[in-house]
Amino acid sequence: MSLGHRKTWIIFFVAVFCSAILGWLFFSRSAPPEQTNRSRNAKSDRTAPVEVAQVIRGEIEMHRTFSGTLEARAEFVVAPKVSGRLERITVNIADPVEPGQLIAELDSEEYVQAVAQARADLEVAKANLVEAQNALEIAQRELSRFKTLRQRGVASESQFDSVKANELAKQSGLEVAQAQVVRAESALETARIRLGYTRILAGLNGDDSQKVVAERYVDPGDTVSANTPLLRIVELDPITGVIFVSERDYAQLSPGQDVILTTDAYPNEEFKGQIERIAPIFKQETRQARVELKVANPDHRLKPGMFIRTTIVLAHVADALIIPETALTKRQDKVGIFLVSEDGQSVHWQEVELGIQGDGQVQILNETITGQVVTLGHQMLDDGSAIIIPAEQEPADVKTNKVSH
Repeated sequence: MSLGHRKTWIIFFVAVFCSAILGWLFFSRSAPPEQTNRSRNAKSDRTAPVEVAQVIRGEIEMHRTFSGTLEARAEFVVAPKVSGRLERITVNIADPVEPGQLIAELDSEEYVQAVAQARADLEVAKANLVEAQNALEIAQRELSRFKTLRQRGVASESQFDSVKANELAKQSGLEVAQAQVVRAESALETARIRLGYTRILAGLNGDDSQKVVAERYVDPGDTVSANTPLLRIVELDPITGVIFVSERDYAQLSPGQDVILTTDAYPNEEFKGQIERIAPIFKQETRQARVELKVANPDHRLKPGMFIRTTIVLAHVADALIIPETALTKRQDKVGIFLVSEDGQSVHWQEVELGIQGDGQVQILNETITGQVVTLGHQMLDDGSAIIIPAEQEPADVKTNKVSH
């Protein structure tokens, strides 16, 4: 076949193909309207199988769960006020500690000697005081004698002045001796106090709640300086839970609200507590506020540092209309539900106002709504659509009346 004949056949086939496309477009545009409407209304004309649930009335709660950690309600570090060699520690980790209990002792020989030295210095000061008192007494008698001699004209004024000056000097010496006694007594008391510091006691304050040793930092035989940490003691009952909340939930919390705690250490148990304190400020870095919880811990099973999940009731309605959350649909940016007609053959779309919702349930504020709602099959429905409810399906009630959010 020549090149010219080949081009002719190609042009012929292209022309036939274009004619076929144009004919198909013309036919589709000129199709009867009934055929087009039939295809558009196929969705609404067919009977759609659906699942339904009953609208019920009951109690509903909204919960929020926050992550946090446990902290000791009170803790302090035991440290000596004086330096020395540690002779013994009477407690160890997890041991209970009572107020005033002896915890540790330092080598006290040096401090015993300091007390003896201070006692000796006090005795010297007292002896100097007696000497000053005697000297003053002699000076006063001599002054009295010179007063008599001066009255008789026997003693001169200069002699009297000399005796008077001596008496005043003895008076000052007595006052100095008295001050030295006071200083020696103070030094002795200081030495005794420092000797007492070699016995390290649990100086606990507050109520009678039991404290326990959380950490131990030294061993007997170590030489420690003043304020060197020896032990850390904590209070575990009650224990403090700490969570951080955002602005969205902050306004719904108040001291005294009940809380439920769970922890990975006891996954099948719940611990009850209350909100004790709410911080009046938000941290700029996280935009969250600190909330402290008071949790009873009589068995000391909860420990500081444990991770916790805290559930708090934020809202509660005693008498509410409740439906499954799966019943909610959107039509033109409005939230509503498909209500089943009384004969169970069709549905009506109804816009609803929502209250508490979460965990598969939702409260609706439209008090006039009753009956059944569609929970499965919304995508095949429009307002007025025909439905069929499988015979084996019983209308499902809401599984519980408490929800989390």
